[in-house]
Amino acid sequence: MSSAATVLLPFRSSSLKGIIALPTSKSESNRMLIIAACSKEKILLEGLSSAKDTQTMMRLLNSDEYELDVKDAGTTMRFLTAFRALSSRPCKITGTPRMQERPIGILVDALQRIGCAIGYENKDGYPPVLIGAFGGQKIDTISIRGDVSSQFVSALMMIAPLLPKGLAIKLLGEVGSRPYIKLTAGLMRKFGVDVHWENDILKIPSGSYHGGTHTVEADWSGAGYWYSMAALAGDVDIHLIGLRSDSNQADIRAVEIYTGLGVHTEFTDSGVRLTKGSIDPLQEVDFQDCPDLAQTVAVSYAVMGIPCKFYGLHSLRVKETDRIAALQKELAKIGATLHALDENTWALIPSVQLPSSVKIATYDDHRMAMAFAPLMFTMQVEIEHPEVVVKSYPEFWDHMASLS
Repeated sequence: MSSAATVLLPFRSSSLKGIIALPTSKSESNRMLIIAACSKEKILLEGLSSAKDTQTMMRLLNSDEYELDVKDAGTTMRFLTAFRALSSRPCKITGTPRMQERPIGILVDALQRIGCAIGYENKDGYPPVLIGAFGGQKIDTISIRGDVSSQFVSALMMIAPLLPKGLAIKLLGEVGSRPYIKLTAGLMRKFGVDVHWENDILKIPSGSYHGGTHTVEADWSGAGYWYSMAALAGDVDIHLIGLRSDSNQADIRAVEIYTGLGVHTEFTDSGVRLTKGSIDPLQEVDFQDCPDLAQTVAVSYAVMGIPCKFYGLHSLRVKETDRIAALQKELAKIGATLHALDENTWALIPSVQLPSSVKIATYDDHRMAMAFAPLMFTMQVEIEHPEVVVKSYPEFWDHMASLS
């Protein structure tokens, strides 16, 4: 640690060996917390994520306060807004200044049409949102854009059984992040709610969730950083504990992408074992369904000297930061560029000559810190504000320090 505000990762030998007990999925944890809160029967949750986003969700679900501050937790903002919109308790849901710049109008409009008493404190379409007592269901079918955030769709899905008439959700346009909708549907079905999905129409009847027990799976998003390290390292034998081959998590796509970058995946009884394989990179990668992998993969391609076309990056503009702009600035420091060819196509032009050291800004974004950390296998890297990883992977720096 070079100062309280940075972490210094010296250039290390190419060996990557060890056993990593990955954190559990905050995407799955946050969905299960809402499902459990909606259920009249007891649902026991085991292995909830240690991520700050999940801890925030747990705290606010149990809060009796009028003002609920989600901080920078986007999933919590969307899911909690839908959940509280069916409550009899008025509240205000707010967040950080950046959160108040992230649009929520599509979800709020849908809730208003259903019959929820919800509006805005300041700017239309953006938090903070003001929620009054639910007055009754007006309609049982809504249309919502599917190309902005799957979290809006998932939020509506999980509360749909609580509506007297159930809910049909028509997804308009190209549907992004389908695996996250599939994840939500799978968890709902596990606890007794039927979700019928055909021709981009989701039909969810009125009903109730059953009780039971659920153990949260390890986080495939967190696994992505280790795949990147395995791609950049020379001698690799690392075990990632808690991952499943039948996962519904979107970021299991890392297996396919990094197979092309020379990382061999072997599924075991306890998770996956990563070793080196042959390199045959994908020339095009579509992140429409797995946008959280984009920063990690961009760094891997840039350092390995492999040009690539990227698709489906549009949602990165409205994350914790403008991730496209952040990537462009930080990739430039290692001699790589990311530029738009059209509104949905980006060209990654890799580094020709890498510097011996670099200092990476993180923009209050956990994924920027962890996506650039694997640079330590090619140069000395200093990461500003390393504490941002607590949002999704609080143990990340400790896990890196444990490597042999």
